Amino acid sequence: MVPIAANLQAVLQRIERAAVAAGRNPQSVRLLAVSKTWPSACVEAAFRAGQPAFGENQEQEAARKIAALAHLPIEWHFIGPVQSNKTRSVAERFAWLHSLEREKVARRLSEQRPESLPPLMVCIQVNVSGESTKSGVSPANAFELARIVAELPGLRLRGLMTIPAPSDDPVVQRSQFRRLHDLFTELKTRGLDLDTLSMGMSDDLEAAILEGATLVRVGTAIFGRRAGAGEAFKLDSVDH
Repeated sequence: MVPIAANLQAVLQRIERAAVAAGRNPQSVRLLAVSKTWPSACVEAAFRAGQPAFGENQEQEAARKIAALAHLPIEWHFIGPVQSNKTRSVAERFAWLHSLEREKVARRLSEQRPESLPPLMVCIQVNVSGESTKSGVSPANAFELARIVAELPGLRLRGLMTIPAPSDDPVVQRSQFRRLHDLFTELKTRGLDLDTLSMGMSDDLEAAILEGATLVRVGTAIFGRRAGAGEAFKLDSVDH
């Protein structure tokens, strides 16, 4: 079994070092543990080790975990694409959504958010690298969607999210994150109340923090990666 508690502490230390290097308070960067594909027992182990917030990207898988761990005060974040027929589940089960990219979905989430719950915290996903295979709105269309979300009841616009093109070059990593930070600053100057930059994963969180990330989404460096049948769990540094 992967030593989740030790890995979690190692990631927190990476975050602290990166924040200090950026001249920032380490407390200004939150860690979201990406628990997609991992069983509820692993989520509970990380929670018991001090991690309060977890990210999922498949609605059915997440629903099972949320039900199994309902006895724990976990903060659940949805980080995957939201299909129109899955909005009710997201609206009812999650505290945060990081991957909003369509007005239709935003309006459905607003209508379906239970009044008994606080507003759903929302980040708009931006495709900063312009890849056709990547989800997210273009930087040019981000303001209009953000403006609409900011006015919808049941939602609270918090900021922007991105998953840039993979790169091992820290210079390239930083340049992509800088584009999102620049857009974030632009939207704030245009009157939007934003406080969250969701960017950075296992293999590039340092670059993201240097460029202003306030929340990093880390899975592999905490939980490891799933090995094939008959193999042990192994650490890797790809995919969140």
